[in-house]
Formats: sequence, structure tokens, C-alpha cells
Amino acid sequence: MNDLILTNITKTFPIHHGHDKRVVLDGVSLRVCPGERWGIMGPNGAGKSTIIQIISGSLTPDSGTVHRGMNVSWPIAFGGAFHSSLTGRDNARLIARLYGVDVDETVAGVEAFAELGAYLDEPVKTYSSGMNSRLSFALSMAIDFDCFLVDEVISVGDIRFNRKCEEELRSRENKAMVLVSHHLDIIRNNCDHVAFLQHGKLHFFDSVDEAICTYEQM
Repeated sequence: MNDLILTNITKTFPIHHGHDKRVVLDGVSLRVCPGERWGIMGPNGAGKSTIIQIISGSLTPDSGTVHRGMNVSWPIAFGGAFHSSLTGRDNARLIARLYGVDVDETVAGVEAFAELGAYLDEPVKTYSSGMNSRLSFALSMAIDFDCFLVDEVISVGDIRFNRKCEEELRSRENKAMVLVSHHLDIIRNNCDHVAFLQHGKLHFFDSVDEAICTYEQM
């Protein structure tokens, strides 16, 4: 089965110095088929990024299962997997080797897209959050993933660079995507399915327009 399937995912986080728990995801299920582009909306703190991290494998659910029948990216614009003491260029080389893609081609693509200039040869620990996100996005695009995980990626730079990111994502229309964003235009322009996360539950709609209309009325 080539689908990405979340089944009854529950995730809690400790609060009040560990004396209590906050339920962020409460029995969440989601199926993403090859080529489907899902948008997940919800208020701040609802758990949208938590879903992305669980799908990627960087966060473990308390219960439930994740079936990854397709090759899934790390959360785009998330640089947590980088070696902070290595330069951006060396991180690109390392990840290219790990994924078995051409090293020189990957580095050249990252250098052209990320627009980091001389900073590509500086340690990642010296990067700003925006620079880190640019490197992460460029590297994600260099790997032929079946499904891209996008966590508010269109805020990684200035307006011109944001538009460049959107265009790059749209050019991969045959790939699956799970995108979380507060920006309704980004959801409308990039997604063909939308779910709304609130109070730990994922709610589904018959159309993107219906989901956006519901969100706007909140």
C-alpha cells in the first residue's frame, strides 16, 4: 500500500511541571494517497506542527500507528536534522550521500535555490532561523520525495523568496503534500483536500472552499 496513513494518533505534552497533561492530538486519523495535496488548518497551538513531526518520524505518538507507504520528506523549513558544526555545504553533501543522490548536483541546486551566498560555507550554528529554513527547503527540493511535509514554509524569507518557494512546490504537482498554514491563499492555491484541527480532533470537509469558509467564520 503506497498511502500515508495515520490511525488513532494520540499525543500529549506535560504541563504544570509534569503534574498534568495537555492532549494535543486525540485519536487523529488521516489517509494521504499518492499525489494528494492536503492542507491542515487550525488555531495557534492546535497541534498542526505536531502532526507534521509525527508523520516525519521526528516525534513519537503516545498511541496509534503511522504507516508510511511512500517516501516522506522531513518537515520543510525545519533544520533540526542539520549538524550545527558543519557548514551548509557540508550538510548538503552529507544528506545527498544519505539519500543516495548525486552530491555535486545536489550542492549546486541548493546553492542556486537557497541564495545563501558565502554563508553556505559557514557553520549552520551561525545561521539565522530564516537562513536555516532556506537551506532546509532547498535540500528538500533536491531529494525526490513522494510526499512533502510543509510547515509554514512560505514564511522563510522575503516576499520574492516566498513566491519562489510556492512556485517550486506547485511545480511538483504529481507529488503528495501535507501543508499546515494560517495563510488561506496558500491553502487555496496549493491544496485539493483540507482538514481542520481543533481541540485535538481532525475535522474533514467536502471541499477546500467549505473548509476555508468555516475557518473564516471562527
